[in-house]
Amino acid sequence: MPRPHRAALAAVGGLTLVAALLTGCGSDEPAGSAGSATEASGTHSQRAPEATVTVFVEEDAFSPADITITAGDTVSWHFDGDLPHGVQGIGDKAMGLNSPLFEVGDWSYTFTAPGEYRYLCPIHPDMRGTITVEEA
Repeated sequence: MPRPHRAALAAVGGLTLVAALLTGCGSDEPAGSAGSATEASGTHSQRAPEATVTVFVEEDAFSPADITITAGDTVSWHFDGDLPHGVQGIGDKAMGLNSPLFEVGDWSYTFTAPGEYRYLCPIHPDMRGTITVEEA
């Protein structure tokens, strides 16, 4: 049988968690809003929501092969074909860019830092693309 003070601590901890969750549930912002308010100054700033750009992987090409996005945006590669393909970064800047091989499916990567990211298909090195990420 638990000691009374442990049971009381567990109950208080549970209530604290429930209160914290309920406090975070309400918002005056409309659903999907990307704005943030600063109460001290009374200002309200809007930031464009992050975007997702799709690159289609068909036959032996990335389409479009070269795209420009904003930091914080996501690129989704859509694989749909009979041959396996992947996305592998070229150079130090694109080291984290490394998908599994797909014949059919989707893989996404969110780019957080500005720069130029070059990539290729590890099986078909003539398939290449470049993603230019600009400041937000």
